[in-house]
Amino acid sequence: MNSNSLLSGFAILFLSAAVGVSPDGAATAKADLADSQGKKVGTAELTQTTDGVEITLTVSGLTPGQHAFHIHNVGKCDAPDFKSAGAHFNPYNKKHGLKKPDGPHAGDMENIEVGPDGTGKAEIVNKQVTLADGPNSLFHEGGTAIVIHASPDDNVCDPAGNAGARIGCGVIAN
Repeated sequence: MNSNSLLSGFAILFLSAAVGVSPDGAATAKADLADSQGKKVGTAELTQTTDGVEITLTVSGLTPGQHAFHIHNVGKCDAPDFKSAGAHFNPYNKKHGLKKPDGPHAGDMENIEVGPDGTGKAEIVNKQVTLADGPNSLFHEGGTAIVIHASPDDNVCDPAGNAGARIGCGVIAN
């Protein structure tokens, strides 16, 4: 390989990383989640697929049991309560809950199970959102965030599924 080819390859790799693109060309994003003291408690990796956005959430340092996690409407995570992240991402004005006939919010997702050691991992595809342009884009003006709650989401009660306090938050960025 000559030096021009090597530089071209490096430029493509650098550009791909800068715009949030995986090696196979899919759009990507990430959120590093912190608790109210600023301690990192998780990472969410997002990848655009043909079915929606695949989200892999890995957490640590949480209390064992189920915890709700949602996409919230504002890309801001001010401690200690993370209310700055706003309500659930809901570009189509639906009701809350994966089990509601007139729902769900685009930001509603299944709960994550945290084990006795305080760690957990969830892998879901959210078919209601995109990393591309559009009304359901996670990169709308003001951005979006992933929020972890103290309790599980009951997937029914509006507006937040009785998920309890916000205990972790991370802004979605590419």
